Amino acid sequence: MDYRERLKKMINERALKISDKPIFKLSSGKMSTYYMDLRTITLDPEGGFIIGNLIFEMIKNKNPDAVGGLTLGADPISYATAFVSYINKKPIKPFVVRKEPKGHGTGKQIEGNVQPGEKVFIVEDVVTTAGSSLKAAKVARDFGLEILGIIAIVDREEGGEENIRKEGFEFLPVFKISEFLNK
Repeated sequence: MDYRERLKKMINERALKISDKPIFKLSSGKMSTYYMDLRTITLDPEGGFIIGNLIFEMIKNKNPDAVGGLTLGADPISYATAFVSYINKKPIKPFVVRKEPKGHGTGKQIEGNVQPGEKVFIVEDVVTTAGSSLKAAKVARDFGLEILGIIAIVDREEGGEENIRKEGFEFLPVFKISEFLNK
């Protein structure tokens, strides 16, 4: 099976919503004529399997210790990648970056079995301006993790890549929005 083509078909069928008017509010606050609801794919058994395989193939030769990002968009991507990595006998741990430090217990902002000095990829479902990805990268870097790069399932091509590269990170999108829209 061609995982990339199957994922593209699933995104077109389930995740991409298009309107004539800008009715979709993005996390950046901007209004848009289209919305990519990738949770319909990342929280699906087949979608998770495909995404896990695609991302594992992208990163396995870079030998990361872990993969994670800002909750909630990154969580199913991290888990799927970790699961596929384990099946392939090259385990990559998942981790979660909370939006804010936990208000009780140890007050952690990063959850998972990661330690300072480990090499990680930050993952994201959709990147627009890359605010969520860069927030996760900052928290991870402040914790002592080495960021190998930032991966997105879809890059909306609205400045996110430039913002990521400006911060010195490699950016690896699976798709660009222009592959789905006639931009």
